[in-house]
Amino acid sequence: MKAIIYYLFLAVLFIGCKTEVDNSVQEAFENNSKTALANLEGFESENVDYSVYADDVVMRQVVFGAEKDSMSLEEMKKSDKALWDRFDLKILTKPIVLLPGVNPETKKADGSVRHYTDWEVTLPATDSTAARSGVIQLYESYDFDADGKIILQQVYGDFTGLMMHLNSSGE
Repeated sequence: MKAIIYYLFLAVLFIGCKTEVDNSVQEAFENNSKTALANLEGFESENVDYSVYADDVVMRQVVFGAEKDSMSLEEMKKSDKALWDRFDLKILTKPIVLLPGVNPETKKADGSVRHYTDWEVTLPATDSTAARSGVIQLYESYDFDADGKIILQQVYGDFTGLMMHLNSSGE
């Protein structure tokens, strides 16, 4: 009888000491992934919902020779429009696989989102030139604030090589 009471006591003790699992980072990643995916689809369709960005968002400038290291939201809107006016863009990687990012200091998941995608970029034909297309492989990451707004976005790829290809005569 003492053994039964002893094991019962231990079982209650272990059950009572059970810690709750904190899923907040996973939930943040899932919510932020929806925002990132909608942002990518909006960019492809030339219809970005800029309300998902924090007012003080930083869009890192990662291209060679950039005059500044980042763009503001207003500068990003102008840059996006100029890109859409000149090129046709299509995501080739379907479905897009979104991956969790980590805090660079702690190396722990933090709700940020990243992905690797291939994009086809086309410079449409004109009266004097044929259309030219190229595929660029991109790595992109998004960091979010506590309200789920994008506070940092950065995109890496060989933009210089792509522009050289698209703007060459093709000969």
